[in-house]
Amino acid sequence: MTPREQEHHDRFLRLFVQHEPALRGFVRSLIPTREDTLDVMQEVAAVLWRKFGDLASPADFRRWAFGVARMEALAYRRDRTRDRHTFDDDVLALLAAEAEEAADAAEQRRELMDRCLQRLPESQRVLVASVYQHGTRIDHLAERLGRTPMSLYKILHRIRLALVECVTRELAREGRN
Repeated sequence: MTPREQEHHDRFLRLFVQHEPALRGFVRSLIPTREDTLDVMQEVAAVLWRKFGDLASPADFRRWAFGVARMEALAYRRDRTRDRHTFDDDVLALLAAEAEEAADAAEQRRELMDRCLQRLPESQRVLVASVYQHGTRIDHLAERLGRTPMSLYKILHRIRLALVECVTRELAREGRN
């Protein structure tokens, strides 16, 4: 692979991995089973890679990928029209629009949560990061910090409330609910 091809490949992978969870949720909302969602996602990934050169701007990747996923879900559905448990095109289009809006809203909330986390005092940010590391047990963390597990739960509860309030304020400030 040439350096230029490697750069193209890396750019695609970064964008795909960044948006894959939302894209998978979008496809899952349109396809009846998880197994079928895996099949559709494989096809979506293949199409995205084949047509990546057509993408005008990396900033448009998410919208573009959702459009490809919608088309692949429609093709999947069309190929299985004999199954009586499929939605007609109008229902599928409505589901696609709703799922895309929900994915966008979730992404906006994640961005706001990141901003709100950055506003916490450093000690609280470190605590939150410690708690959400894979394999962390509250009792072990509490012991390491010289606290009881219950006191740690109470501190975390207050931090979570502050984060919820911060995100809610930011949503209201930006005119989103």
